[in-house]
Amino acid sequence: GSAIARIIGQNVQNSNRFDPTVKMWVFEEIINGRKLSEIINQEHENVKYLPGYKIPHNVVAVPDVAEAANGADILVFVLPHQFIGRICEQIAGQIKPGTFGISLIKGIDEGPDGLKLISDLIREQLKIEISVLMGANIAKEVADEKFCETTIGCKNETQGEIFKELMQTPNFRITVVPDSDTVELCGALKNIVAVGAGFCDGLSFGDNTKAAVIRLGLMEMVAFAKMFCKGPVSIATFLESCGVADLITTCYGGRNRKVAEAFARTGKSIEELENEMLNGQKLQGPQTSAEVYKILKQKNMLDKFPLFTTVYKICYEGQSIQDFIICLQNHPEH
Repeated sequence: GSAIARIIGQNVQNSNRFDPTVKMWVFEEIINGRKLSEIINQEHENVKYLPGYKIPHNVVAVPDVAEAANGADILVFVLPHQFIGRICEQIAGQIKPGTFGISLIKGIDEGPDGLKLISDLIREQLKIEISVLMGANIAKEVADEKFCETTIGCKNETQGEIFKELMQTPNFRITVVPDSDTVELCGALKNIVAVGAGFCDGLSFGDNTKAAVIRLGLMEMVAFAKMFCKGPVSIATFLESCGVADLITTCYGGRNRKVAEAFARTGKSIEELENEMLNGQKLQGPQTSAEVYKILKQKNMLDKFPLFTTVYKICYEGQSIQDFIICLQNHPEH
């Protein structure tokens, strides 16, 4: 959230299209006796979640989410997916007509008809048009302004251009594609595959095995998208940054891989490791595997997605991590 706020804060100053003040909702926490929102507004740094990086002065931290959303034309959603429902409830009364949004949230929900995308949830609760941004964008590297690409899934061409102007920089390059559901699903599902890649590292299986995990994971991502997306699914979308590039970076860097490796090596629970390693942040991979498992079970399709299913069972049902290799050996792709 802070990494993208830095980009938006800089870009709005260089454009006459946008209001120069960017309101950033911050979940209020006390850090060394001081409120996090006050630290950000006085020292222009998110000392908890993005320490060491200055945030532009025109980005103002607001601890009240309704106040932050009030009067905004564009809403940018960046928070763990398990909190989105209650946040939408809190801001529903503040949305003015014509407001539209973009979600950077990587996760899915499970609804009565099976899959529910986070963008669907926001759309239903707030009655606004919503696009998505997903890509190979590890936050610290974005903050370091190292070159990367990203993908915006947006069905409205005009809004796509506005988002590009709002967020693109020389080192943060954006491609806009209309296939927004696939873009969003890629962002969620790759975190499950990254957990598998972390297991692989924790069990010292080597690079060939990890490459197989990435490929088989990609096959399951494509199959899942084809099965559950309402609109047409373009295979070309998987070749954008949101697809294969994000999958690779998350399976080699990223916190899902890191924590899954520690899970394999230490035998501690996911929850314990989250507390130890993530400074209060939440892992999306295991939780997404649980949502996916429910959806696949409901549709009686668990056997077609052995990698997704095994990641869930190892994380939550006590299945032995040694069984991970079996799901690869017996994968229906072979």
